[in-house]
Amino acid sequence: MQKPSDNFRIFFVSGLAAVIGLVSGFIAYLLYLLIGFLGNLIFFQEISTALPEMQYHTLGWLVIIIPAIGGLIVAVMAKYGTPKIKGHGIPEAMEAVLTNKSKIHPKVGILKPLSAAIAIGTGGPYGAEGPIIQTGGAFGSVLGQLVRTSATERKVLLACGAAGGMAATFNTPIAAVIIAIELLLFEFKARSFIPLVISSALATAVHFFLIGSGPLIEMVPTNFGIPEGLPFYIILGLICGVAAVGFKRMFYWVEDQFEKLPVDEFWLPAIGGLGLGIIAYFFPMVLGIGYDIISGILNNEFTLTILISIMVFKSLALMLSLGSGTSGGLLAPMFMSGAALGGAYAIILNMVIPGIELAPGAYALVAMAAVFGAASRSTFALIIFAFEITQDYDAILPLMLVCVIADAIGLLLMKNTIMTEKLERRGLRVQQDYEVDVLFRVTVGEVMDPDPQTVAENTPLKDLADKITSHDPSVTRHQGLLIVDDENNLKGIVTRGDVIRNLRDISTGNNTVLEAGTTDPVLTYPDELLHTAIEKMISNDIGRLPVVERDNPKKIAGYLGRTGILDARSKYYHEASQREREWFKGSASITG
Repeated sequence: MQKPSDNFRIFFVSGLAAVIGLVSGFIAYLLYLLIGFLGNLIFFQEISTALPEMQYHTLGWLVIIIPAIGGLIVAVMAKYGTPKIKGHGIPEAMEAVLTNKSKIHPKVGILKPLSAAIAIGTGGPYGAEGPIIQTGGAFGSVLGQLVRTSATERKVLLACGAAGGMAATFNTPIAAVIIAIELLLFEFKARSFIPLVISSALATAVHFFLIGSGPLIEMVPTNFGIPEGLPFYIILGLICGVAAVGFKRMFYWVEDQFEKLPVDEFWLPAIGGLGLGIIAYFFPMVLGIGYDIISGILNNEFTLTILISIMVFKSLALMLSLGSGTSGGLLAPMFMSGAALGGAYAIILNMVIPGIELAPGAYALVAMAAVFGAASRSTFALIIFAFEITQDYDAILPLMLVCVIADAIGLLLMKNTIMTEKLERRGLRVQQDYEVDVLFRVTVGEVMDPDPQTVAENTPLKDLADKITSHDPSVTRHQGLLIVDDENNLKGIVTRGDVIRNLRDISTGNNTVLEAGTTDPVLTYPDELLHTAIEKMISNDIGRLPVVERDNPKKIAGYLGRTGILDARSKYYHEASQREREWFKGSASITG
């Protein structure tokens, strides 16, 4: 049961979250410096830390083998360092929350960003967001292990690091908080929300200080065409939902094919890198993170042919390379492919239906958010994310509409998301739906037995045992009986276990039920939440509680056992599943 002092832990955890937010901001910045340094050195033979536009590289045919070399280096780090660096980061952070009490080894926090920088710096078509989220989460977890924290508090600190990393990357503090809630915390409570906001805000402040206050992905003011464009947005939502499902299935299909190859697992990242290099030789825009290309799509700088090529080849390059088991994030490449889909959709409609004049940038933005939101089932976070990028209120309506339609298609066609599929294959199930537990909505009085079975305090224990063995209905309804005096006041509780233990002992076999039972039982009240009563049961290792009036703890109001708890669940199940037609009844009662 939560103690009042537990609330003060929020201040302690929030202080740690502040440190995590600041450090996560610097980690994100240093990772981008490293990616920029490696990318410029390898692709342009220059010393610079700015993110390079790798599509303009000077390597010629050598671009085919450079990603394979990067994949091989990552394979060495995974084999001799830790295999936790493989993948796109977020599922690994989720796994730590679900299976390891939010404990992440410190070397993950070191090797993950380093491996991602090498993979991206050698041309990998990945984003740095997933690795940054995992790295920030690793720092939060390690800090939570160094100081004395509970598993729940470590989970919060891990999420604080993840949110801080994303906020510092994109300058989107609100979306960072929401995506941490949707993908890592699996809860919405003050104990987690307050530290999370603090971490995200301070990480964004670091972004302001080191990079500037502008968004990482820039977009000029755009006409979103509301309300006349709503039918076209609805169709786009359907297309984005199907695209998200197709992308997720194809991604894991490619990953499965790599696992079937008759070669040692060690060589797979190099093989995937070679496939990337071949694609990059013919279409170099697939190389690197590509924030500049995403901005170009959002600002309608590319032709239809280029957009379709980006959509196809960026996705193919990502699947071949990341599906081979290297290190990198999904966010940026899926943003690029989704934005290209939306932009191409608008251009095609403009060609087919003269005069409608849809803005390709507007459709690119909403498709960018909808595809990833539906694939990861973090739709709310992506709506806010896209809004924070544009800071244009006109974007809200099409973003909401397209994203939720795409999400509905994803719910219909996907059992698992692109984030949880890998965990499902490892036997882990992730619940991403949130609702108030019925135990927080039902009181003890609603499910208790208001007419509990009682036994007089001076009843010989053997008499009670005889009634139990003869299945006397006056004592067999519950596992415990309330002990009362002559005025029916509560004196204690006796359970069948008490009866058995005392009858086995010759010295206590002649006791009364009061001597055999518990004379100072844990109590609950009719107006108490069922959740609070269950906490009392768990903390005291008991399975039943006497229910008494709050102003008179001797006056019996009822009995709460496991059956009452199941009744609450059963009531909720029937309310959620039973379909009734009540309108006419309600109308009759209202009109008299």
